Amino acid sequence: MKIEILFPEICNLYGELFNMELIRKSCSGAEFIETNLNDEPLFASEEPDLIYMGTMSEKAQEMVIEKLSQYKKRITELISSGAHFLITGNALEVFGRKIADKDGTVVKGLDIFPFTTERDMMNRFNSLYLGEFISDADTGHTMKIAGFKSQFTHSYWNDEASPAPLFHTLRGPGLNPDIKEEGIRVNNFMATYVIGPLLILNPPFARYILAECGAPECDVVFSDAAMDAYSARIAEYSDESTGFYY
Repeated sequence: MKIEILFPEICNLYGELFNMELIRKSCSGAEFIETNLNDEPLFASEEPDLIYMGTMSEKAQEMVIEKLSQYKKRITELISSGAHFLITGNALEVFGRKIADKDGTVVKGLDIFPFTTERDMMNRFNSLYLGEFISDADTGHTMKIAGFKSQFTHSYWNDEASPAPLFHTLRGPGLNPDIKEEGIRVNNFMATYVIGPLLILNPPFARYILAECGAPECDVVFSDAAMDAYSARIAEYSDESTGFYY
């Protein structure tokens, strides 16, 4: 299994790189390629088993958009062909049409998906998150997803039909507070605002990613303890007395 981590030197907020550390420790045979901002991405010439990018600063978003705009056609081809992407936190916003700040600043995105992000740097939005992920479309099998959100932004679909969401929200906000649909799921492209890190907090989802990317024999490291913590968290977040916004 070959995994490309995009721009770890700047896409590293909230400990999100530990999503990949979990896979590293869970699957000793995995090969990791860390692509820095000045490198040519591996995905430009190959199709890694997984392409990962995590949360970043607002300035880093601009640098990442500038870099990836050179490879927009290739990214679109990879998404269409079923390549696996996992995109967490505000890295999701890079793939939209634009990021519009309340101060009037507009940052053009890659325009791969038809949504606009609205940013208000004077107000941070924090919440817990509880949702469901459909792991098998044929059987309708779902798994619970728990995590956090901490952002200055919300994203809104434009008039065109929106892609399928990654998660269906049970408690907390979706891509914005007005909808229950959270994230983007197009073929094997998966993007979400939910952080945590996502894979550490959700070992069933981590197992799903491992299996989908060609390593079904690998199990999550410290599996018993991870599942105990996951079960406790799901129970807590499902409890209506648990406050969700802070």
